[in-house]
Amino acid sequence: MTAATPPSAPQALTLPPLSLAARRMRIMGVVRRDFAALRRSPMRMFEVLFWPTVELLLWGFVTLFLQTQRVPFVVTFLLGAVLLWQVLQKASNEISIAFLEDIWSRNLLNVQVCPLSSVEYLLGLVLFSLGKVAFAVAVMAGLAFALYGFGVTGLGVGLVPFVGLLLVLGWSLGLVGIAAVLRFGENAQVIAWSLVFVVQPLAGIFYPISVLPAPLRTVAWFLPASHVFEGMRTVMAGGAVPWDRMAWAAALNAVYLAATLALFAGALRYARRHGRLSRFGD
Repeated sequence: MTAATPPSAPQALTLPPLSLAARRMRIMGVVRRDFAALRRSPMRMFEVLFWPTVELLLWGFVTLFLQTQRVPFVVTFLLGAVLLWQVLQKASNEISIAFLEDIWSRNLLNVQVCPLSSVEYLLGLVLFSLGKVAFAVAVMAGLAFALYGFGVTGLGVGLVPFVGLLLVLGWSLGLVGIAAVLRFGENAQVIAWSLVFVVQPLAGIFYPISVLPAPLRTVAWFLPASHVFEGMRTVMAGGAVPWDRMAWAAALNAVYLAATLALFAGALRYARRHGRLSRFGD
């Protein structure tokens, strides 16, 4: 008789907690959780598309009116600004609202005590917000082309840095809103979704920053968004991408992102030290 073949060793069911594979699974777990919540809520999907579509239609009709009045205005300036503004707004709002939904559902404490680091949690929120931004902007770009003949690809190679810089700035603003809620409680949640609108008048979205008063122009120079929208108008006017301004905006983004991450970490330590996490949602 032949000797029996020894059973193979059982396959490991767990991964080392600090391995890249384990971290990736935890991050994607946050993404899958938020996607499941979105898929089961038609109203959330409706909200993702409703306001961007209304804003696109509003400004599209304004540009058509200006054209009929023979106003010397380029329609693509406004429509391009609306699309890029939605990238900034939704990047900020989606990450902060995803955090607020954990508070509203009384799930924040569960997130904090599970084997999920704060960095992994934030990366999951960022990845999910990126998907929602991409979906909403794709729908808006399709409508802009179908209704007004505006092709977002007209921005050329500049589209990539424009969108990338606005995404990073939006996430930084969202982190500031999250940090405010952690530090000051749920009464500060208005900051989480409205902070991006404070930037809007200074960013020169629908007009050049040269129309701002001198003190505000100085402030605008330190906003990455103002350089993006100035660059957008330069490209649409037939010029080249102002890479010097894009580099300055990228440097500002790096500083602001590092500062907001430190702000978030400090606010989270404060909330843990004072027992705030267990009181959110009460």
